[in-house]
Amino acid sequence: MRILQLVSCRGWSSDAYLAARVSSELARRGHEVWLGCRRGTEVRVIERARAEGVDRIEVFEFRGGAAPAADVADVHRLLGWLPKVDVVHVHRGKEHWLAAVANRLSGTPRPLVRTRHIVQAVRPHAANRWLYRRATALVHTVSETIRQQYVASGLVTADRAVALPGGVDAARYQPAPADVRLRSRLGADGRSLLVGLVAGLRVMKGHHVVIEAAAGLTEASDRIRFAFVGTGSQETRIRATLERQGLGGRILLAGFAEDLPALLGALDVALYVPLESEGMSRAVFEYLAAARPLIAARVGIVPEILRDRAHALLVPGGDAAALREALVELRGDVELRLRLGAAGRALVLERYSGQRLAESLEWHYARLGAG
Repeated sequence: MRILQLVSCRGWSSDAYLAARVSSELARRGHEVWLGCRRGTEVRVIERARAEGVDRIEVFEFRGGAAPAADVADVHRLLGWLPKVDVVHVHRGKEHWLAAVANRLSGTPRPLVRTRHIVQAVRPHAANRWLYRRATALVHTVSETIRQQYVASGLVTADRAVALPGGVDAARYQPAPADVRLRSRLGADGRSLLVGLVAGLRVMKGHHVVIEAAAGLTEASDRIRFAFVGTGSQETRIRATLERQGLGGRILLAGFAEDLPALLGALDVALYVPLESEGMSRAVFEYLAAARPLIAARVGIVPEILRDRAHALLVPGGDAAALREALVELRGDVELRLRLGAAGRALVLERYSGQRLAESLEWHYARLGAG
C-alpha cells in the first residue's frame, strides 16, 4: 500500500513519536510510506523521525490556528497527494481538518484515519460531528478509555473506533547487561537497587510521590537508590525538596538520557507513577520491552494492559506508602524481579510492539480500501 502519515507537532511529542514509529514499521513491512511534518521542525521532529527509521519525509506548512494562506497551500498539496496514495493517516487536529477538506474537494478521495493520543474528550459540536461521522473512516486510539469516550460522545460508532496501544521498537528496547560505569554515574554500586523514573520533571508525573516514598524508607532499605531521568519545569522545586528532606544522596536528577536503552538496562526497577492518565504512556512500553521489573500506578492504560503481580506490581496512583511497600518487596526478591521483567518483555512481543501495531493498522487500511 501507499500511505501518507501526517503530523503537525512542533516538537518531539508522543504524537510525533508514534507517527514516526508507525511510518517506520509499515515501511519495514514493504509499504510505501511518507511522513508529512511541519515546516521549521527539522531539528525537533524531522531529524528524530529519521533516527526512528523514516526515510521519506515531506514538509507542509501546518501553521497553528487559522492561517488561510498556509492552509490553502496545504490543501492544494494534499489534493495532489490523494491520487498517489491509498490511505491518509493523521495524528492531530490541524492535519485532520486539512485532509478532510482536501478529500471533500478531491475527485479521488481516500480513506482518512485519525489517531487520538490524549485522554481529553473531543467535543461533539456540529463541526466535529461532520469531521468524524462523515469525513473520517476510522479512529485509532492509544487506549480503550479514549475509544470509549469517542463512542459515548456519539461522534463515531463502535465499529469505526479501534484501540491499539503500544508501538515500541522491541528491537531497540530489549534486555541488555547493565553498564557498571553508568550505574555508578547514577549513584548505584553493586549492592544497590537502582530505581529509575523516566519522565519529564512536571507536576503530574509523580516525582513528589517517589520522594515521599523514599523519605519513609527504613535504614534496612538504605541501599535503594533513585534516578529521575528527564528535564522540565519542576527541576528547581524538586531539587529544593530533596535538599530540604536530606535526600540528595539517595535521589539523583540525571537529566536527559542520550542513550535511553542503555540507561534502562542499568536499572533494577522502573517506575511509572503519574497522577492521571497520559494517553499513550510511551514509557510503560519501553520499560516492558527492556524487561525492567515495573511498579506502575493504576491510572490510564496500566489497568487495561497489565495484571498485578503477573506483569508488574500495581499500586494506587498517588499512594506513597503503597509504592514504598512495593519497592521494599522488589528489593528483597530477585526472583520476582526477574519474573516480572521477563513477563513484561513477552507481553510486548505478543501484543504491543511496533510490529504488532503495524500489522493491525495494515489490516484496517486494507479493509477500508476494499470497502
